[in-house]
Amino acid sequence: MADNAIHQQGKNPTEPSTGVPLRTWIGVLASMLGAFMAVLDIQITNSSLQDIQASLGATLEEGSWISTAYLVAEIIVIPLTGWLSRVFSLRLYLLVNTVLFIFFSICCAWAWNLNAMIVFRALQGFCGGVLIPSAMTIVLTTLPPAQQSVGLAAFAISAVFAPSIGPTLGGWLTENFGWEYSFYINVIPGIFMLSGVWYGIKQERPQINLLKQGDWWGIISMAIGLGSLQVVLEEGSRKDWFGSALIVRLSVIAVIFLAIFFFIELTRKQPFINLRLVLKRNFGLASIVNVSLGVGLYGSIYILPLYLAQIQKYNALQIGEVLIWAGIPQLFIIPFLPKIMQRIDVRFMVAIGVTLFAVSAFMNSSMTYETGLDQLRWSQLVRAMGQPLIMVPLTSIATAGLSPKEAGSASGLFNMMRNMGGSIGIASLATLLTNREQFHSNRLGEGVSLFDPQTQQRIDQMTQYFVSRGADLSTANDQAIKAIDNIVRREAYVMAFNDCFYFIGIALLLSGLAILFFKKVKATGGAVAH
Repeated sequence: MADNAIHQQGKNPTEPSTGVPLRTWIGVLASMLGAFMAVLDIQITNSSLQDIQASLGATLEEGSWISTAYLVAEIIVIPLTGWLSRVFSLRLYLLVNTVLFIFFSICCAWAWNLNAMIVFRALQGFCGGVLIPSAMTIVLTTLPPAQQSVGLAAFAISAVFAPSIGPTLGGWLTENFGWEYSFYINVIPGIFMLSGVWYGIKQERPQINLLKQGDWWGIISMAIGLGSLQVVLEEGSRKDWFGSALIVRLSVIAVIFLAIFFFIELTRKQPFINLRLVLKRNFGLASIVNVSLGVGLYGSIYILPLYLAQIQKYNALQIGEVLIWAGIPQLFIIPFLPKIMQRIDVRFMVAIGVTLFAVSAFMNSSMTYETGLDQLRWSQLVRAMGQPLIMVPLTSIATAGLSPKEAGSASGLFNMMRNMGGSIGIASLATLLTNREQFHSNRLGEGVSLFDPQTQQRIDQMTQYFVSRGADLSTANDQAIKAIDNIVRREAYVMAFNDCFYFIGIALLLSGLAILFFKKVKATGGAVAH
């Protein structure tokens, strides 16, 4: 009954079925603003992490937990949101978590040491994780099928545009105002969101009685299993994976508790999240592409700034100038997608999007140490064209034919999979970068022997150069050898970065095979069945 009430919210009996009151649109767009803020906060601290570490007296190893804490909390709460929004009502649950998200954002800016920052960042993640699936649930339960593609297009802005501008915005705020403003920036949009949700989302009766019959063992096993897995993915590369006792222990815990979670949810009559949705043809296949989208989306935003900082020595603002070419163009593409979806088979659109995204990755797989903004601009534009063509039609395909009561579970699962794909992608790329750098360094080192005439000639030339700069012969020779070694390391890293982009492109193309088996859905982009 509550789900039906949510579905009917804001509908005027005298209006046509496709008509949506302005009040409902205000609620929908306000929820999108919340999702945008939550996704933005995943990436926004990356550019200012060194400044935050310096301010809090933390090492690089310790500082990594600032991002990990947010991601762990977010990945745990996303699957819970569908059930908890039924318990407390979607509107009340969203309002409370928005207030808390703003509050903990301010607390992060006021953090007095690393431990306080990690705690506040985790609490911010718990609240931010609610905002992402709630926005998608509101689209699926308040808009009629003919208008859902418009709502999903707005949701895509938070999913694919926010990560693209997060590092840029964080870098600009840190350079001009200080790292604290990466958190203060949530305050004003948060107030607008509160007002919009308060006005535009109808209050339904909470179902507190659901707490008594809550799937508590499923929730506990999910939280422990997913939380442990997220820490393994985030910290594994830094801690040498299974060379670390912590990673081994957490991996065992993740396997055990996730197995328990799957068993409980698939056998329980009233699970808190409906995992059986993955067995539905379109939802399951779309989830494969969605995980790959997460790998490409968050993986490319991780690896490209690393290349620009390490090889090109770009600062945060310069890195932002490169990334913005993949961000801003999406704002001009996404508004046209609902109309395009009415004329073109959405399966074909997803295929084109995956292909373009993969092509952009392959364009970056042949970089040299001279590759900078001018060379990367074109690959970023291709990526900007591809990402929206995946996100909006893919969500429409995944949710087609689902009932309103399945919307919460579908939203939680779909968003969790994209975020998990991002974590898997970043973990894989961090390990791949290290291993391939060592591989290429060894291969290049074999060809740069001190006994090789060409190498010796180059060392002699560089020695003379350093002598001309005032160094004695012995020191100059050492400097020349070190310079050669630095060149080898630089080239090995560039080749490793190329391998990483190649990995992203291959992952996207492989997931594209799932598109061949999608079942055709209506051109309206109609998602939830009514």
